[in-house]
Amino acid sequence: MAQIDIVKVEQADIPALASIGRQTFIDTFESGNNSSDLSAYLEQAFDEAQLLREVQTEGSEFYFAKVDGQTAGYLKLNTGDAQTESVDGDMLEIERIYVDGSMQGIGVGKALFEFASEIARRKRMDAIWLGVWEENPKAISFYERQGFRPFGVHTFTIGTDAQRDVLMRLELSKD
Repeated sequence: MAQIDIVKVEQADIPALASIGRQTFIDTFESGNNSSDLSAYLEQAFDEAQLLREVQTEGSEFYFAKVDGQTAGYLKLNTGDAQTESVDGDMLEIERIYVDGSMQGIGVGKALFEFASEIARRKRMDAIWLGVWEENPKAISFYERQGFRPFGVHTFTIGTDAQRDVLMRLELSKD
């Protein structure tokens, strides 16, 4: 298995975050979305000023996964008021977890997920939750294998296209 290092994203890393964020989103969602809607979303979500605001938001943290010094994926975690939905209990949201296509299959996604789980346990959270597009069965299956269960839905808008995400939750034991 490859050596995977998880490092916190700093303000100086914003251009690299924008680059991998944009590329992994395209790789994951380009085939299922209208190109003008996708372009509009990318311009808004991965604008460097927008990412800087997100990095500076209390309760939000970004991390890179690095393999041999190369950025292989990234993770965005939210707690408290930074979460994208109001949820009951002490919860950690995995808002984004993406892996570069050339690095898939070597454990990067699992390493990012395990890192998020460790943070949630350290913070003594009740659960981890996330939203996953209902048209992404590969991701839904991955999360189900980790123990996540659906608990609701929400709307995720790409450009002018309102899509439905399945909200999934993983209960954590506090022992």
